[in-house]
Amino acid sequence: MRAVNCAAFAGGTVIGTLGGLIGLGGAEFRLPLLIGVFRFGALEAVIVNKAVSLVVVAGALIFRTSSISIGQVTSHWDVILNVLVGSLAGAWLGAGWATQLKSATLYRLIAVLLVGIAVALVFGHHIGGAPVPLLDGSPLILSGAVAGLAIGVIAALMGVAGGELLIPTLVMLFGLDIKLAGSLSLAISLPTMIVGFARYSCDSSFSVLGRNRAFVGIMAAGSLAGTFIGGMLLGFAPDAVLLPLLAILLVLSAVKVWREAAPVRVRNLAS
Repeated sequence: MRAVNCAAFAGGTVIGTLGGLIGLGGAEFRLPLLIGVFRFGALEAVIVNKAVSLVVVAGALIFRTSSISIGQVTSHWDVILNVLVGSLAGAWLGAGWATQLKSATLYRLIAVLLVGIAVALVFGHHIGGAPVPLLDGSPLILSGAVAGLAIGVIAALMGVAGGELLIPTLVMLFGLDIKLAGSLSLAISLPTMIVGFARYSCDSSFSVLGRNRAFVGIMAAGSLAGTFIGGMLLGFAPDAVLLPLLAILLVLSAVKVWREAAPVRVRNLAS
């Protein structure tokens, strides 16, 4: 058990550092680790990932106040509320769908979403040029809510914060500065994740947290430490090298997760 807990802390630290280097919590990388290394089932891995991500997002929001004040975040309450209208509904729907899907289907869906995150990582993380709102008035409000709905569903299905999708959305759709968008994405992610977490608590698989309480706490602590380390190292690793490498890692993880569906199908037939 001690070896598992040490591995959980080390894994959380490494994943948190990777996430911190690109301004995220690292949940996209943590999910394949939970499935491939620690052998959690698909739905259990999503729930554990969601629990750890909640702690990391809350911590990251506090860490970022040194560069982006709470006042700067709350001054854009209209943007936060706009996206939240969709993301809260999406989180509830996504978590509900995840609990209803067959394990093999959920594995494959997670694999596809990991590839999508890899694409977003490469093409959507650093956006050049002066930020300008894409739309205005009612079309902007509607687009913000629809984007939030989609992101909420994806975040709930994977147990992630969704920052890799939220940040480009806030920059391109609302014309926000990318650093401010990073803090706003955390402010949107936290309540969105809480709603998804509440929905998962209605499912019997939620008991995985009780059975693995120490593991979850240790991995969350490691992830927080890694997020801090990654933030301190920000700028030492060139994005031109780092982002493609992390994207490749996600694609390889997606292949491994996809392959996990085959054993699940055999186990279901045997039962």
